Amino acid sequence: MSIKNGLGIELNKKLLSLPEGEHLKPEFVKINPQHTIPTIVDNGFALWESRAILVYLAQKFGKDDSLFPKDLQKQAVVNQRLYFDSGVLMKAFADYYVVQYLLKQPADPEKFKKCEEAFSFFNTFLEGQLYAAGDKLTVADISLLASVSTFEALGFKISEYPNVDKWYANAKKVIPGFAETWESMQEALANFKL
Repeated sequence: MSIKNGLGIELNKKLLSLPEGEHLKPEFVKINPQHTIPTIVDNGFALWESRAILVYLAQKFGKDDSLFPKDLQKQAVVNQRLYFDSGVLMKAFADYYVVQYLLKQPADPEKFKKCEEAFSFFNTFLEGQLYAAGDKLTVADISLLASVSTFEALGFKISEYPNVDKWYANAKKVIPGFAETWESMQEALANFKL
């Protein structure tokens, strides 16, 4: 499937079925020995981990440095938000939700508090601003949109965090491809039941 993304580059998107183990096939493991998704191949260069991919694409194909600023302090804030997304927000998600869906373990209220704490932090980061890392859209917003929408898809009450709720409404409008991503996520989640 070929699509154009927000950077105006053509992507040749290949969907893998995780339940069928397509990510474990030798031809994929040769590209990505960690066998994780997403993975990109750009003229023979393979890269995985969504946040690393975002930064790479923004730096290589961005018309300017707005998605990933060259200014070290602005870039540091973007990086902090990316690390927050990966190490705090999505860790809380994995610890609470993934163990229920994949490992069929019961919900742990203490782990849910970590989700709430992560959203409280993000709510504070967004005080007085519409974007995650400053006054304009960056790769941090794109990454966080994927994470926050995953929480929402599983019923997390984003509306309880007014700054996050306002940011989320805006991000869904200004980040290209969100509707397609949301639809794909809904299809994927239909395969999992708690």
